Amino acid sequence: MVRENNMLQEALRQLKDKISAFSPQDQIIFNNRLIEISKAHFLPITTDSSSKSFSPSIAFVDGGQAEIISAGNFCLSFIRVAALVYSNNQKIKEYKDEFYLLTTAKYEKDDIFYESKTFPSAGKTLIDENDLQISSTDVSIRLGMERAAITSVASVARRFAELSLCGKISADIIVLDGILKPSYRNEEKYLSLLPAKVCALAKSSSLFTVSGNSPLVLLNKLSSLPLWSYSIDDANFFVKLHPRSKHVFRFTGNRDYLPHLAENSKDAIFLGYPYGLISADRSARVSNEEKNSLRMNILLKAENKEIMEYLSATNAHDILDSLG
Repeated sequence: MVRENNMLQEALRQLKDKISAFSPQDQIIFNNRLIEISKAHFLPITTDSSSKSFSPSIAFVDGGQAEIISAGNFCLSFIRVAALVYSNNQKIKEYKDEFYLLTTAKYEKDDIFYESKTFPSAGKTLIDENDLQISSTDVSIRLGMERAAITSVASVARRFAELSLCGKISADIIVLDGILKPSYRNEEKYLSLLPAKVCALAKSSSLFTVSGNSPLVLLNKLSSLPLWSYSIDDANFFVKLHPRSKHVFRFTGNRDYLPHLAENSKDAIFLGYPYGLISADRSARVSNEEKNSLRMNILLKAENKEIMEYLSATNAHDILDSLG
């Protein structure tokens, strides 16, 4: 135990040394470009009476998913996307779409492909099933050099459904959780159909500075403004939405929307983060209790006993986890 503590202390010491060596004279790496950090790029976000003269309706969009049953060659998932519309910080409308996603594997053209079928709870599904046919070695879903797990397709479907839902919403501003940049094959198709009023706020950022620092932390130290945006280009910003917040987020979209987002970011639950996105996350989230209920409903039916043979072939990790 003493040796482990010493090792931990040494690791923390080296981390502190690394952090203390960061310089404010740095550059942000963005889309393979180096962007000089300049205080001239900081602009205040104004929430005075002039910004409140027009109170737009704002929709907040998020999604949730749960893997109900899966084996190496199939996966049945449940996906829910939701949008909550607010006016004067009061919820006035809610959109919700739910569907099951069955993904199976097939061998074609010397490769393993995943193909999916959607089973909507009501009406027509938000996404085109053909957009979900993807090679298991596609770089957008695989992990390292390994073939992607069949369960990864559910994340693609959820993202496409979130983007598609944005086109069904009636609101002045639409705020999507995440960024407006394609990560998956065929995602560009859904991004291209987004209305101009859609913007996005990301809770985390994978961007770096040249020295290896986090732009979020560095910019927060450099700014003396209570609420601010820092422009990377005309449509990409870092933003701080509450004077007492310790959090900086990445924002994509029209900067004119930021005062209205700041007005929605005053809840003590998460100062500086729009309450509408917190509520959208809650509305879309598939809880463990709900997931287990859906799973038991499937497995307890006698006609589904043959499915258990496949699940038994892949649940070794679950058995070890249960042993503590």
